[in-house]
Amino acid sequence: MKKIIGILGLVIMVATTGLAQKFGFVDSDYIMKNIPSYEAAQDQLDQMSVDWQKEIETLYSEIDKMYKDFQAEKVLLTEEMKVKRENEIIAKEKEVKNLQKQYFGKEGDLYKKRQELIKPIQDDVYNAIKEISTEGAYAIIFDTANSTNIMFSDPKFDKSDEVLTKLGYKN
Repeated sequence: MKKIIGILGLVIMVATTGLAQKFGFVDSDYIMKNIPSYEAAQDQLDQMSVDWQKEIETLYSEIDKMYKDFQAEKVLLTEEMKVKRENEIIAKEKEVKNLQKQYFGKEGDLYKKRQELIKPIQDDVYNAIKEISTEGAYAIIFDTANSTNIMFSDPKFDKSDEVLTKLGYKN
């Protein structure tokens, strides 16, 4: 239903302007995959993520071992020692959760590194698309990479290779 309304709105917009509008599209996934620095940055981010995940898993394994040891020794401990061990386990678990949030949280290290490595490339791509749009007098340039709204697109209107060329990459 949203697709129909969106397409209908687009048709109405074109019809009411009375002018012939030029439309084009790009495939941002295709563009990014053809930029070596993007692939290198993505590989670096993936490796960091794997390393941090292994670190977190190791720490959770340590907590699990602490808990199992506590359960095995629980009958031999005084009430004071039980409370102390439980608090140690809880503190360790809280520490690991904080570390996990630091690495993978909304504003975590992975997010910051992604902003540092990938955002400049995305900005360059956006600026190249904007220039092509201005130079070619395109009213709209669609991105077909993550959109299910475009049912058909004629390859002659695909500007992805033009964006790569403008960025200095050969396909």
